[in-house]
Amino acid sequence: MKVLHINASARDDKSQSLRLADVFIDEFRKKRNDIIIDRFDLFHDELPEFGAIASGAKMALFTGTEQTAEQKSVWDNARAVFDRFAEADVYVFNIPLWNNGMPYILKQFIDVVTQPGWAFGFDMEKGYTGLLTNKKAFVVHASGVYRDGIAPNFGSDFSSPYFRDWLNFVGVEDIHEVKFMPTVVNNDIENTYLTAEKETKALISHF
Repeated sequence: MKVLHINASARDDKSQSLRLADVFIDEFRKKRNDIIIDRFDLFHDELPEFGAIASGAKMALFTGTEQTAEQKSVWDNARAVFDRFAEADVYVFNIPLWNNGMPYILKQFIDVVTQPGWAFGFDMEKGYTGLLTNKKAFVVHASGVYRDGIAPNFGSDFSSPYFRDWLNFVGVEDIHEVKFMPTVVNNDIENTYLTAEKETKALISHF
């Protein structure tokens, strides 16, 4: 079984979301000895841009025209990232909340891999169909200030609903989430962490 761990935090060993993702992976290893972990650190590993050249390559495919050599190279780089994503059986994501949304690098990853014929199909009558089926996802969301139920002046969470919707869009429906919030404005941070850790370990039963 292949597990792809996508680390969307820039804080390395100081990351609270990464801390819980590592707990999940450690528990998963105890449960199964056949898993292979592939860790993708979005802020450190190579992630191609999806700009003008890549958009041109995509439109060339749509229109049936030949890609330029530069477009083909960029498209092949995007495809390599998608293949790494698609080969996994289980996804582990750790995602901090940035300015009420997700880190830009995670959105870049989403835009690179979410391509027609790769991650989704389309029918004029039925609409979109996710192609990455029969996969599971464990997602950690962390925030320094925001928490569910807090007053509006303390922020919003547009990240977690968007991310769940995107997973559904590409075909991943078996999703399990843990929220570690807040991690900074919190007078009882240790108990908040222990609760999140307990939830993380309990979710192993679904994998």
